[in-house]
Amino acid sequence: MPARTPRTPSPAPTARRPRARPRPRPAPGWPARPPPATAGSPTATRWDATSPARAAAGSSTSAATAGSNSPGFRSISAVTLATHDMAAAVGFYEALGLEVAYGGADAGFTTLRVGGGQFLNLIAQPPERRWSWWGRFILHVDDVDAVHARALAAGLRPEAPPQDAEWGERYFHLIDPDGHEVSIARPLR
Repeated sequence: MPARTPRTPSPAPTARRPRARPRPRPAPGWPARPPPATAGSPTATRWDATSPARAAAGSSTSAATAGSNSPGFRSISAVTLATHDMAAAVGFYEALGLEVAYGGADAGFTTLRVGGGQFLNLIAQPPERRWSWWGRFILHVDDVDAVHARALAAGLRPEAPPQDAEWGERYFHLIDPDGHEVSIARPLR
């Protein structure tokens, strides 16, 4: 039997970098990656966090933002939610007291008037298009308890009765037919 040669010791182990977590997969029907930007396409104007425009926009010394980080935004005029069942979604929001301004239960796109020049848009999506995000929007009202009573009378099921929160609002939550959370609230002064 031949003599064994001693093995040279291996170098000390180096610290291993943790594996990157896999990226979430897009919902069926959505591309794995956004299409490449081409001149004139909406993606051609994506915000570049390293651009000089970004630096200028973030600067608090510009005339438009002197003393503030806001460039004069006043409010959000509309929020758009996707729905798999336009009729159910329109019925839900009408039961809360929103009024159809455009479209309706049979439309592919509906605008509901919230009040004060603000709108909620609903856009129909095919049943196979699923989403996996969560979101909430808050509607400020004059009387939270009256809206809660109206919701119950319309057969809607709020998650809990109205309550006063430590952050200074009276509120309650509802889940719409597509899983979007709606918070009905009023500041507590």
